[in-house]
Amino acid sequence: MDGIFAVYKPKGMTSHDVVDRVRRITGERSVGHAGTLDPLAEGVLVLGIGDATKDLQKVVEKDKEYFVRIKLGEESTTDDAEGEKRMVFAREIPTSDKIAALVEKFKGKIKQTPPLYSAVKVEGKESYKWARRGEPKELKPREVEIKDIEVIMYDWPNLSLKVVTGPGFYVRSLARDIGKELKTGGYVQELFRTRVGVYTDKEAIRLEEFPEFWKSRTLS
Repeated sequence: MDGIFAVYKPKGMTSHDVVDRVRRITGERSVGHAGTLDPLAEGVLVLGIGDATKDLQKVVEKDKEYFVRIKLGEESTTDDAEGEKRMVFAREIPTSDKIAALVEKFKGKIKQTPPLYSAVKVEGKESYKWARRGEPKELKPREVEIKDIEVIMYDWPNLSLKVVTGPGFYVRSLARDIGKELKTGGYVQELFRTRVGVYTDKEAIRLEEFPEFWKSRTLS
């Protein structure tokens, strides 16, 4: 049975873990996802099953909405909470006005360098594989777009943002680049994807509910 569905990926699982789980539940080999979510992240992961996997590229191109909590005052080797941390001495604590002005500068089309620990291919191999071997490869900046960005909360060293992006965007890179601009360092501490195109977290199927959901579809 073909179809495109939004599931809610829990924190700690890879996107591939979710695909494998759905394959076992449905008995379908042809299952794919539109837009990887890191293990640290949780939220909307759009899946295609059967012939519907051919339509996933259209979903990948849609806007995505995130809520992210950034930890300032430190850097991480992976640009998120899972990497090795290094304290950064901040000469001054950024004010709320400075944060707001800086965040606004990221709106629109910008050049962004993906994280070293990412699935971007370099010399035929994912960048994170080179990094894990201690042979990190230089990644080239590429054009991405922030369609909307809003400060939700700032209480040093914690900064929470709502971000709406186009395709190919790395929230970890945004956290890293904000930290660089502030000269404080910064990494993603928590990340939630709340929307992919028309698919929202409110409608996304929890993995523990997917067997019953799939059973009801096959019986209808």
